[in-house]
Amino acid sequence: MTAHTAPARPGPPPPRPVPRTRPGRWVMLVVGTLLAALGLGATIAGLVLAGAASAQEGGRFLTGDTERHQTAAYALTAPSVDLDAGGVPFPDVPNVEQLAGVQVRVTAVDPEQEVFVGVAPTPDVTAYLDGVSRAELGRDTRDGADRSRVPGDRTPDRPGNQTFWAASDQGTGTRELTFDLQPGTWSLVVMNADASRPVWVDLQVGARSDLIGPVAAGQLVGGLIGLVVGVPLLLLGAAGLGRDIDPGASRPGTGPGAALAQTAGTGGGDAFPVYPVRVLGFLDRRLSRGLWLVKWLLAIPHFIVLAVLWFALFVTTVAAGIAILFTGRYPRSWFSFCVGVLRWSWRVGFYSYSVLGTDRYPPFTLASADYPADLDVAHPQRLSRGLVLVKWWLLAIPHLLVVAALTGSAGSAGAGAEWDESGGATTASWGPSLLGLLVLIAAVILLFTGRYRSGLFDLIMGINRWLYRVGAYVLLMRDEYPPFRLDQGPVEPAAGTAPQSPPRGPAPGPQQGPEQGPPAGRDQGPWADRGPQVSGS
Repeated sequence: MTAHTAPARPGPPPPRPVPRTRPGRWVMLVVGTLLAALGLGATIAGLVLAGAASAQEGGRFLTGDTERHQTAAYALTAPSVDLDAGGVPFPDVPNVEQLAGVQVRVTAVDPEQEVFVGVAPTPDVTAYLDGVSRAELGRDTRDGADRSRVPGDRTPDRPGNQTFWAASDQGTGTRELTFDLQPGTWSLVVMNADASRPVWVDLQVGARSDLIGPVAAGQLVGGLIGLVVGVPLLLLGAAGLGRDIDPGASRPGTGPGAALAQTAGTGGGDAFPVYPVRVLGFLDRRLSRGLWLVKWLLAIPHFIVLAVLWFALFVTTVAAGIAILFTGRYPRSWFSFCVGVLRWSWRVGFYSYSVLGTDRYPPFTLASADYPADLDVAHPQRLSRGLVLVKWWLLAIPHLLVVAALTGSAGSAGAGAEWDESGGATTASWGPSLLGLLVLIAAVILLFTGRYRSGLFDLIMGINRWLYRVGAYVLLMRDEYPPFRLDQGPVEPAAGTAPQSPPRGPAPGPQQGPEQGPPAGRDQGPWADRGPQVSGS
């Protein structure tokens, strides 16, 4: 008898020289990202403030929702507000009454009950309500719990008889109080006009300020300056990094995809199997039992860098979409940068909580490197101009629903910038996640046995491979629709290994015996005995 040994699992790609990137590219990218991010935030804030300024034209107030408050005490009080001019006397400030103002509308739930609302200096309010049971306006008075009530046994005088109110109103129906900005410490009081209890009212608060318009203009100007300066710097930096990591991509067979294709046993050059996104991951034979408990801490530097890269990727994707719309081409340098960001994210995800497949710390580079995980996307010669408008949201909806089920968050499967920065769209979601559950199971098994189940690893790889295929499609990198397939295992399946539908009826001939060799389309490499790495079509 002849002894047969189990085929060895394929190892990681052979070491490859890492292209050198110029530090100036990174400086441009980081500075451009910071300016663009700040500019975008300021622009959004300016637009919101401009809308608020428009809404308060004609003396109108910006009002919130009407809320119902109740207490068994005699009074409802708001926390005191200390208005400090910073040492500048308020009378010396021009148009001080226009700086800010508040409006309070109060309606008694009982239409026959007269209600009182007033604003007064805090010391006077404190003296007036000394020993009186009262409650502070807030969550407790909204839900009726009344937990914030201050005990007291004294019955107060009618609030309308007091002379210290700076502004007040009382009566049935809706009562309205308007109070302009003044120096001092102020308190708001809501009571029944006859000083009875309980107090049960509907309360609406509004505010206005003539400063909103100038602040909005300043935010818009600053934000536009940040965008005008930051976006070009970001795009130039991303293009430079793309050229640095893929200097020979214009010649077939010389890009990083060629080495990956040869390693995966799927042919050389730029031929990509099944789908033009290749995701590789090779499980380490020896893994630490407990290191995964602190990998979230160890990976923080990568998460910080990826936050910058994903924002830059969002901007370059928008710019690339405009270029595709007019030229039908994805600029090669931006495309290489996008591939680099996905590659970096995949390595960090493979190290951390998307796979936990290695304990080797990920390299800080956008280029392919000597690491157990790698990713590549074939650059398309042409892209549809029309699809760029609909494929990233409308056509991708079926896949986004699947990704939502796999990761527990539909948002994680949207534009790639919203993916989990660890590369797998798992830790960003608080909902139930199939991928997160599988990784957790693998981690617990590893903790107690020191082993990572190969079948579990293959399934986790298949889910991540699906996510990155959808991500590349949403990021406008390919026009080919992602297949609804869970291609499992560390390497991509070779072209032609997709399972075919079984023929109906009996087989036309005798079944193939072992002596006839592997079935057509099956890899001839070390994975031949394991069968096709595809679980569905």
